Amino acid sequence: MNQRSEDLLGLRPTISKAKVTPEMSADERFQNATLRPVIKFQNDLLVAAFRNYIRKHKNGFYELSMEKRLAFVENAIQKDIKFRNSLKGMIIGQFTIEEYELYIANSSALNKRMMNMVIERLKDQIQVFTAAVLV
Repeated sequence: MNQRSEDLLGLRPTISKAKVTPEMSADERFQNATLRPVIKFQNDLLVAAFRNYIRKHKNGFYELSMEKRLAFVENAIQKDIKFRNSLKGMIIGQFTIEEYELYIANSSALNKRMMNMVIERLKDQIQVFTAAVLV
C-alpha cells in the first residue's frame, strides 16, 4: 500500500455499525468498508455542494413544504446528471487505488448504492438546509 492510500484510510472515520462479514456480497462489503466511511468523511462538503445547488436554483427550495424538500433532494441527485457526477467525484476522489479498482469492476451497481446513501444522508440532515434560510 502506498503513502496516499495509508493517508486516506487514516483520515476516515470508523463506523461501528458498518460491519464487514464473509457472507456479505462484494458490493455490500464495499459499501460498508469504503462508501460509508468516505461519505461520512465528506459530509460537510456534500452539504456545502447541496447548499450551492439550492442557491443556483434561485433558493426555491426554501419555499417548498417539507415533503417537497425531501423530493427536491432526491430529484436533484437522480435527475441532474452534472450535479450527480460532481457528488460522485467528491466520493471517488477519496478512494485508494485498490478501492478504485474494486469500484470500476462494478461501478454501475456501486454508483446506485453511493447515490442512494448520499440522498438519505442529505434527507436526514434536511434541517441543516432549513436553518440556512434564517441566517
